Parts: sequence; structure tokens; C-alpha cells
Amino acid sequence: MIDVRCKAGDLVEVRPAEEILATLDEHGCVDGMPFMPEMLAFCGRQYRVFASAHKTCDSIYYKLGRIIDDAVFLEDLRCDGAGHAGCQAKCLLFFKLHWLRPVAPVRNWRLKNRPSAPPGRDTAWLRATVSTTDQAGETIYRCQTTEHLRATREFKPFDPGVFLADLRSGNVTVTQLARALLLLVTWHISRNTSVAWRFWNGLYARLHHFFYQRESPHIDGTIPKGAPTPDVRTGLQEGELVRVRPLAEIQPTLNVGNRNRGLSFNPEMSPYCGGTYRVERRVTRIIDEKTGRMLDLKNPCIMLEGVYCMARYHPEALLCPKRIPQYFREAWLERVDGRQ
Repeated sequence: MIDVRCKAGDLVEVRPAEEILATLDEHGCVDGMPFMPEMLAFCGRQYRVFASAHKTCDSIYYKLGRIIDDAVFLEDLRCDGAGHAGCQAKCLLFFKLHWLRPVAPVRNWRLKNRPSAPPGRDTAWLRATVSTTDQAGETIYRCQTTEHLRATREFKPFDPGVFLADLRSGNVTVTQLARALLLLVTWHISRNTSVAWRFWNGLYARLHHFFYQRESPHIDGTIPKGAPTPDVRTGLQEGELVRVRPLAEIQPTLNVGNRNRGLSFNPEMSPYCGGTYRVERRVTRIIDEKTGRMLDLKNPCIMLEGVYCMARYHPEALLCPKRIPQYFREAWLERVDGRQ
């Protein structure tokens, strides 16, 4: 059983910085999850819980889903990278319940007392916890994304306790969960059976269209392994309006691994095909989640306003509320005004 101590829609207040600092261990963490300098700006303010963060995905090794205790996401509070050398990943921030207080009485808000931090824990100390230097003199960064495997534990797909927690927390409705589960089961059968394959594949397509009024999100790239993929540079800039191309136009830009110059086009991006969005930024600088090293991207990615992973098709962490921003190649977008 997963304890759900805070639900979507609850009103909470982020504790003052000095109270939060007193909860942190020598690495600036609670149960392995860092409180980052970028989060100081939210101290003392009230926010609604966007979702319980009891479930998340493994965005490092892409293996089993992960469970985290006593954590939530607040509205759309995201890391601006100011404390991490300008990282542009814009990750949704985890808030441990130890860093919050309920504005109104909340059932089951029972947290273990943590020992007080030693003297000297101030904001300068907190900022110093975000990085170290390796033997070669390169800066290695620590953030919630690089550390989230240490702060979580695995769960297996189709774990009923996790889905029950999704419902109890208000993260999803019964209808949302039923749709996602039925599609996932049908997709698994269609991929893993040699009997009546056409029937199961067709059933998946019909169910998906009935639920979402869209074609199947699964496509297979056509460019052979090792062959170059199209390198389209249109110079898109922040604020421009673009339309995400249809799947039929994106498919020829992908290799057999569904990648274009290393960037994957995944099924979670398909709901945005045909939609019009504003360019939020050109992403050129992000922290490598696996190594903690800063990556300066040779091929800039395009981030669009309000375009996040909804985890409708995630086989290991179905309906994960992490809302990771999606990155697009310029080959997958077209300006609304038609300019190339």
C-alpha cells in the first residue's frame, strides 16, 4: 500500500527557507531528494498541489517505474536552471512534504520528525551542494533529476497498489485510467502474439481513435541504421508560432530507431501532431541526467509552450505525472505563416 498523504487540489504553503534547511542532510537532501537553490523563490508562498508525486518514470535508464514517498508537484513550478549554470531542461520540481505545511487540515499528514541540521546551513551552503569537481577538473552537477533514482524505488508494471494510489490521490480519474490500461494491454498483446495479430493491431487502432479521436501514436522510422537523417534548420526563435507536422510527415525523417540525429520521436509526442503552439525556447544546454555533466547540444532542440509528456502510452509508468517537456527537431515543425 502506498500512503497518499496529500492530494491533487490541496492548498499548501512552502515553509520558510530556514525551516527547510533544517530538514536537509549533508548533501542537501531529504531521503535522497535534493532541495535545490531554484526552489528558494517559492518559500513562504501558497500553492495548489498539481499531483501526488508517488509515481514517476526512470528517465535515465528507461527501465521500471519508480515510487517516491511523501512528495508532490505544485501547480506548474519548474526549475529555471539558475543554480545549475543555466540548464534549460525546465524540469517539474519535486516537493517533499517535509518542506510544506497544509493550509487547511489534511488527512494522514503524519511525517517523521527529522533531526535538526547542524549550524552553518544557509542559502550559500545550499548553493554549494549543487556541484562538485572531478579529477579532471570538470564540474559535475547534482539536481533532482540526477538524484531521483536514489530517492525512489522500483515498482512493476500493472501493480494494482500503484493504480489505486493514482485514483486515491486524484491524479487521474477512473475513466482516464481505464482508457490507458485498456490501450496498454491491447498494445502488449498486439506486439507479443503471432495469433490474430491483425485483429489486435486493428483493435488497438480503433480503440485509440474512439478514446482520443486520433490515429495510433506508434510509428516506425524508415531510414536504415547508420544512414544520415534529415538535418533541417529553419532558425525558429522564441515566441514564433509553429504547427507540429502530422505523423505521416514526421515518419520519413526518422531512422529505424525512431530518431533524428539522436533525438527520439516517441508516442507521447503524437497527441500534439497537427496542433499549433508557440516556441518557448531553443534548448542548447542541459545537464546529462546519468553523468551530471553539462551538455552543450550540437543540434538545438525546440521546446514548445505547454507541450509535455502525458504518459498515456508509457509501459512502465502509465500516467506518470512528471510532465517532462518534449523536445522537437525543426524537421517536425512548420511555421504557421508558411515561411521556411
